Amino acid sequence: QVHLVESGGGLAQAGGTLTLSCAASGRTISSYDMGWFRQPPGKEREFVGRITWNWGITTYAPSAKDRFIISRSKAKNTVYLIMNSLKPEDTAVYYCAAVLASIATPDYWGQGTQVIVSS
Repeated sequence: QVHLVESGGGLAQAGGTLTLSCAASGRTISSYDMGWFRQPPGKEREFVGRITWNWGITTYAPSAKDRFIISRSKAKNTVYLIMNSLKPEDTAVYYCAAVLASIATPDYWGQGTQVIVSS
């Protein structure tokens, strides 16, 4: 069993920076890759990026590449999503997920944290 808790959401201005955290717990957390997803208002949930737990290798969606950075702290069992140059279209509920096999079907989800970017 893996438990994920996101934090760090809130209101930000366009062009600003916001950092989200995802605290993970569970004895087998190192077996999972960690993904970030988001769901804009009225839209489907979409992939933002992922990081491999052991090696820290990252992959990003085109909308996140060059602006967002995913990192992790093994010591703190925490994954971060650093969002730079925020745009109003980044407004969404952001979720972290633990992925054992396919990013299309994450095994565990956090509860989500709301991000609102004002213009």
